[in-house]
Amino acid sequence: MKVLFLTDWYPTRDRIYHGVFVREHAKAIRESGVEVTVLHAPSSTAAGGGPSGIQEELDPELTEGITTYRVFHKSIKLRGPLRRLGTALTYPLYIWGVVRACRRLRASGYRPDVIHAHVYSAGVPAVVVGKLTGTPVVITEHYSAFPRRTLSRAALRMARYAFGNAAVVMPVCLYLQRAIEAYGIKARFEIVPNAVDTAVFHTPSDGTATAVGTRRTGPGRLLFVGNLEPTEVKGFPTLLAAMVLLKERGRDLHLEVVGEGPTRAKCMRLVADSAVAAAIEFRGAVPKNVVADLMRSSDMFVLPSRFENLPCVVIEAMASGLPVVSTTVGGIPEMVSDGDGILVAPDDPIALADAIDRVLANAAAYDAAAISARAEARYGLAAVGARILTVYSAVLPAPSASGS
Repeated sequence: MKVLFLTDWYPTRDRIYHGVFVREHAKAIRESGVEVTVLHAPSSTAAGGGPSGIQEELDPELTEGITTYRVFHKSIKLRGPLRRLGTALTYPLYIWGVVRACRRLRASGYRPDVIHAHVYSAGVPAVVVGKLTGTPVVITEHYSAFPRRTLSRAALRMARYAFGNAAVVMPVCLYLQRAIEAYGIKARFEIVPNAVDTAVFHTPSDGTATAVGTRRTGPGRLLFVGNLEPTEVKGFPTLLAAMVLLKERGRDLHLEVVGEGPTRAKCMRLVADSAVAAAIEFRGAVPKNVVADLMRSSDMFVLPSRFENLPCVVIEAMASGLPVVSTTVGGIPEMVSDGDGILVAPDDPIALADAIDRVLANAAAYDAAAISARAEARYGLAAVGARILTVYSAVLPAPSASGS
């Protein structure tokens, strides 16, 4: 079977985390024996010399062995009150760029059995191509704008068109499905979660990690991974306030912060002016293998998000055997059971500090091997790949009586 991934979001050299969950799905499909090709078509690209183009990605760190093409199209950029007009005029160029790229792939002999779009915006050109070629289209949805109710009218029309013409729509969690349905959108839904590569994210190979606090002496080591942006979606200020409270209680902790964003400098100033400046280290954006190493050397993963869908970093932390302290938002309650950690309300530093304290005080309750095994069973590449393959099989035309 051949499957074409069509996505707006995918890792690039300057944005190594962007859409990494799409690549994990591609790896999961490959694990199931499917030949997958990725067509990364950002809905907005810089103006180029022609209306559209396609170029193969040759960086092995970005492709991870998956055939990947980058699609570009001309963007019309207008200023001031005409900015929205420029966006509206660019959109047909985006669709045409995707259609043209797919035609070039077909002309080279590549004919997918299924087109798998990621997010509704890529679902629109995917449906157009599917109608032109008679290829079934499925869509995985990740976008937090649905539960946050921030879709524009134009975006909502695009979502209705894409979902209404897709054979199956696969939200990554039930929470997201209900948020889509709250817009009055009807589709055939199948929940398929994000995936984790357990060859990268796993417990220490020497078997020394069995419970929180047993890995080393010294301060309890906490890890935070998330974007640092003006919406404070990942809740870093709440975590900083909790760290101050824990210091006042006499807890000896060290927090490593992985992530970039426009408010990183502001966050660093807040830390520098706090009572816990010596206990917090900013790492910036680092590759996934480095994140995995940091998880294996930590005692706990903390993500006090204000809103989420199904965050990959929580899956990665659990696959690494880490107990998770996070919040009761989005799809996180669907992921984290009592044996995996503690969830608290968002924007509540006292509750967050209490949860961190309880995990540290009850270290024996969190078995790293068991946490990792549960994560792999639900989110490992083989498990997720098998679920997606079931969807593909359901949308493919039935073979003829002759077996052709």
